Amino acid sequence: MTQLIVQKLPVTLQLGVMALLIALVIGKTGRRIPKEHALDWVAGITLCNEGTIRDWIRHGRFNVTQGKAWDSTGSMGPWVATGVDLSKPLHITCKINGEVTQDDTTESMIFKFPDILSYASTFMTLKPGDIICTGTPIKLNQTDGERKWLKAGDAFEMTVPEVGTLKNVVKDEK
Repeated sequence: MTQLIVQKLPVTLQLGVMALLIALVIGKTGRRIPKEHALDWVAGITLCNEGTIRDWIRHGRFNVTQGKAWDSTGSMGPWVATGVDLSKPLHITCKINGEVTQDDTTESMIFKFPDILSYASTFMTLKPGDIICTGTPIKLNQTDGERKWLKAGDAFEMTVPEVGTLKNVVKDEK
């Protein structure tokens, strides 16, 4: 199943980039969760497209919120998958206009799911329905000269077989 969501790129900016993140959906309340039991708090997973306006990230020295919070630049879906074995690597494929830009597994992520959940639960109580977007493994063609910047008309697809495909089409903001 594929979910199609239209994302809007601010008309004055052409430095949009998308990243597939595995989003963990929390199933029970927890605080200071030990790494070795962290996956017990996950009810399911979904996909998150973190749309980023790169030149706005540079507006803050330590805060990236202004580059990641533009209206209509992010999405989640296609649904929450339950019963996924998160102790095994998940395969992630991303495409821009049909060209593969990412093809890797969660094994390549710097921080593993239990690490992220344990860390987040040290400073906040996790509650059922909370969503934690985790990060992304290695992308292809990521040097500045080869980076795929998005523009109006581009289609960005993210697939994790255990979840499905989330497809976003970029349009200029009007």
